[in-house]
Formats: sequence, C-alpha cells, structure tokens
Amino acid sequence: MKEIAFKKLMPALVTAGVVLVAMWVASWLLSRGIARIAQALKGRSQDQDHWREVEQAAASLNRFMRRIVQLMALLIAGVVILEGLGFRGVPRLTSEEIVKWLVGPGFRIAVIGIGALGLTRAIHFLAEGLQNRLVGAGASVDVLERRKRVQTLARLMALTSDVLIMSIAVLMILRQVDVDITPILTGAGIVGLAVGFGAQNLVRDVISGFFIILENQVRVGDVASINGKSGLVEAIRLRTIVLRSLDGTVHVIPNGAITELSNMTKDFSYAVIDVGIAYKEDVDRVMAVLRGIGEGLQADAAWAPVILDALEVLGIDSFGDSAVVVRTRMKTMPSQQWAVGRELRRRIKRVFDEQQIEIPFPHLSLYAGEASKAFRVEGADGELGQGQGARNEGQRG
Repeated sequence: MKEIAFKKLMPALVTAGVVLVAMWVASWLLSRGIARIAQALKGRSQDQDHWREVEQAAASLNRFMRRIVQLMALLIAGVVILEGLGFRGVPRLTSEEIVKWLVGPGFRIAVIGIGALGLTRAIHFLAEGLQNRLVGAGASVDVLERRKRVQTLARLMALTSDVLIMSIAVLMILRQVDVDITPILTGAGIVGLAVGFGAQNLVRDVISGFFIILENQVRVGDVASINGKSGLVEAIRLRTIVLRSLDGTVHVIPNGAITELSNMTKDFSYAVIDVGIAYKEDVDRVMAVLRGIGEGLQADAAWAPVILDALEVLGIDSFGDSAVVVRTRMKTMPSQQWAVGRELRRRIKRVFDEQQIEIPFPHLSLYAGEASKAFRVEGADGELGQGQGARNEGQRG
C-alpha cells in the first residue's frame, strides 16, 4: 500500500518540483533584468546620492519580485502535493486550469503588484531628484535647514502616495480573485467619515504644519514668539512646534492652534539700544561718540563675523523726564542681536565715563518742609491747659 501511495504521489512531487524550479528560474531572470537596468542607470548618473536611490529602488524591487514568485510557487506546489495525497476539499486542478489561471488572473495580479511597487518607487525617486534640485549643494546652515524642510515634505508626500497606491492595488487584486469589494468600500467610507469628524483637530494641525514647513515661516534654531510664548525652536513637526524658553521651560504648541507667530531671527536681526543722556549734553557730540563706539565694535575681530552693518544712530527718539533718549541699532547675524547688544552697552558705559557724558538715572529728593505751628491744648484742668499752652508759646518764641 505504501508503494502504491508513493507511486500516486510521485507525479505530484515531480510537478511541484518542476513548478518550483520554473519559478526560481523566473525569479533569477527578473533579478538579472532589474540589476542590468540599474547598472545602465548608474553609468548615466553623475550624482552618487542619486545612484544610491536607484540602487535601493532596484534592491527593493528585486526583493518584492522574489517574494511574489516564491509565494506563488509555494501555493501551487502545496496544492499539487495535497491533491496527490488525496486530501478531500482540495480542488481538482489540471495543468490546463493552472496555466489558464496563471495567464489570466495570476498574470494580472502580478502586473498590479509590480506596477504598484514600481509606481511607489518612481515617486520616491522623483521626490529625491526634486529634493536635490530644490536644495542644491553645500554644507551651510541655510542649505542644511532647507534640506530638512524639503525632506520633511518629501517624506509626507511619499507616505501619502504609498498608502493611496497600495490601497488601490489591494482592491484591484481582490477583484481579480472574485471578492466583492463593495462592502469594503462602504465600510472604509463610513470609517473615514467617523475618523474625519473625530480627528478634526489632528487634521487641522497636520495641514497647518505642512504650510508652516512649506512657506519656511520658522526653522529649527530660530528664536520665535508663538501665541505669547517665546523661546528657541527645537523641533518643527507636522503636528507641533517645540519651543524652549530662556529658563529651560519647553512649550509644545499644536500647529493648528497658532494664531500669532513672530520670528525674531529670520535671515538677520537688529540690536536696538536706547541711550539716555542728560539735557545739558551736546546731542551731536554724543551721536558722533556712539558712531565711533560702533566702528570700534565692528573692527573687533571677535565680533566682526556676527555684525552685518555699521551702527545706525537713528536720532532723538523721545524727551524723557530726566533724559534725552537717542535710539541706535546694529544689524547682526540671526540670534546674535542679544550678545551684540550687551557688548555694545558695556562699551557705551565705559566710553561715556571716559568722555564725561552723563547718563541720567532716576533719583528721589526728600523735602522736609517748614516746622508746624504751635497750637493750644486745653484739657479738663484749665490752668494746666493754659500752662501747657504757655510752654508751647515759649517754645515757639
């Protein structure tokens, strides 16, 4: 009986082996073809980063094709072996039916899968190329920040395209295996509607974050004021912006809740200083001294790299209670206005002391006034009151 069973199983094993070998050969041929295409693209590409993206796409496509072929081979071989063993419930498949399925639905499923993967990889490839063109070469801070912003947008678009393409591909494959996708589409529509109503704030935050990154309103490393909270921008995400204030407090602000955003370090900054001088001072002389202080600071090798322009003496800004206020400003590199302002104030104080230019400061004068007039006090004892009054009069005299 065992010999008879083995004889019945032998054709099924041979068929399964032939299928596995054929699928392995097909997988090898596909891998070789993809590798040759990648090599041809490498020969034409001058950009190493561009070539790495091509190489990664080719490797991913190879892995996907091998898995698809291996899965199909295992399924077909398993069905053939189970049929040879005589298991009930296994459909009786003939070679004609297998070939017919492979040429028809099987081929279309393979085309859909390969097309979906190829389309996603093509979108990634195009996004990478566009990213390189938008950012350009270089290692400056501006280029690095622009690269981060463009990479964030590219990842978002790639993720969105992947989800959309793969979802459509799965639905098309289900149609090829005679699965009714109408209930799936109806359920997905209902779930999407419910999630849309329940996640309005999340969607609002993501859309706001997308436009904040796209419009380059603020970057990591900037100092900004958002909704009354000021600090250093530590992170910009699609949903939130993270600020760290001077005392170390971290503020996490949803992008959709931003109603006011002030960037204090966009491209350049100004150190604005109001200098109070006494009314007796010669204003023109003081302005000349201030310009000299600015020139000295700009000529200092330690401060020259962060100063973009000479000190501007804008003129008299106001007449205070005890001082004439002269407004000045100096253009600096982003985030350097506070350091430059502190150094400028230090030099102004030192030079004004040397030049004997008075910087008024608030002070209070106390006035005692004239001694109060003596007055007569009368009590129950009239004589005592008169005596006391006489003494008061005597003291007054």
